[in-house]
Amino acid sequence: MHGDALRQRVAEVFAAARDRTHALTDCVDARELTAQHSPLMSPLVWDLAHVGNQEEQWLLRSVAGHDPVFPPEVDSLYDAFEHPRAERPSLPLLPPDRARAYSGEVRGRVMDLLERVPLEGSRLLEGAFVFGMVAQHEQQHDETMLITHQLRRGPAVLDAPPPPPPPAPADAASLPAEVLVPAGPFTMGTSTEPWALDNERPAHTVHLDAFLIDTVPVTNAAYQEFIDDGGYDDPRWWTPRGWEHRQQAGLSAPLFWRRDGGTWLRRRFGVTEPVPGDEPVLHVSWFEADAYARWAGRRLPTEAEWEKAARHDPATGRSRRHPWGDADPGPEHANLGQRHLRPAPAGSYPAGASPLGVRQLIGDVWEWTSSGFDPYPGFAAWPYDEYSAVFLGGDYKVLRGGSFAADPVAVRGTFRNWDHPVRRQIFSGFRTARDAEND
Repeated sequence: MHGDALRQRVAEVFAAARDRTHALTDCVDARELTAQHSPLMSPLVWDLAHVGNQEEQWLLRSVAGHDPVFPPEVDSLYDAFEHPRAERPSLPLLPPDRARAYSGEVRGRVMDLLERVPLEGSRLLEGAFVFGMVAQHEQQHDETMLITHQLRRGPAVLDAPPPPPPPAPADAASLPAEVLVPAGPFTMGTSTEPWALDNERPAHTVHLDAFLIDTVPVTNAAYQEFIDDGGYDDPRWWTPRGWEHRQQAGLSAPLFWRRDGGTWLRRRFGVTEPVPGDEPVLHVSWFEADAYARWAGRRLPTEAEWEKAARHDPATGRSRRHPWGDADPGPEHANLGQRHLRPAPAGSYPAGASPLGVRQLIGDVWEWTSSGFDPYPGFAAWPYDEYSAVFLGGDYKVLRGGSFAADPVAVRGTFRNWDHPVRRQIFSGFRTARDAEND
């Protein structure tokens, strides 16, 4: 994609991100925007100004060489590394009206810049990479803000239609429980995706033994069997750290679940409802996912196994951009972009299946893998260390695939997410795997 088509693409993803930012912040009053709904999350008003500040720093200053829109002290207020989330409410943040005005002023200047800047001549501008990076950054914060909405108390302020088709496709009940991924090499990562971030690079060959992976993510109904069988009370299924955390945190079910007599209920964006058995389980930590897999006589897939199941085409030997092919995600492929405020039933989106028939690898829920967040061979931090390099090798587990809250611009077959194994406010689920020789 080049020239006017590329500029149009940038304009579209920028507009989509900003429309979503407005939808997430215009639906609540100033008091709720400035409140901290959980110490794990920033006040919504911080995210609102932060996305504008990042846009200003990368596009108006780094690319265009403009002077700061606001005094330089603003940079410090919205520096995610300088100020942990728990302390951000105490900062002299821009109030909602000024935060909106600031982000709007920056966006207006950026759109002027887009019309005249050459999308070539430097690594930042080639293929409009820096614009793509900024658009992905805003959409990632939009997902973060949606997490904050899930954590807030009070009546529902967001609405969206249920995912199609309710119920799941007719063939969902007859799908095989697992799919065999044959042994052999595949290409992991990318060296060609224009907006891929540094931790996705470079492409490299990985050899894997044959394994089997769940056709669909683990469902609420399947997870309830783990609960009913005393899975939370049996240390056999938990790692030592996981068991210690389960005891200290008092874990007994996924976050936002509670039992009412014989029925499990969940709170979802201000609405209390019965837990739907056919949806992928949501809001579980890595420790919980790992314990379930052990209880089921299985394991979590490695990151490489997940990516091979998602991208490898045995017929051609090549790795696709996405499970369904190289086309950008459409509504027929995956549940993305906050079109729906919940995962779709397991077995949905047959058009989005991988060549081997694995479904819902993209969208619905982020999927925990067994892998730590480590660099690929030949990794080079770019364009800044704070995106990936400072997290590599830490106490993080990789998640793959994106959730219903992730936008298509920020999700690829190569995209890597990561978080601490205790985290479960994120839109996280999982699927399991096993070695083929155990068949």
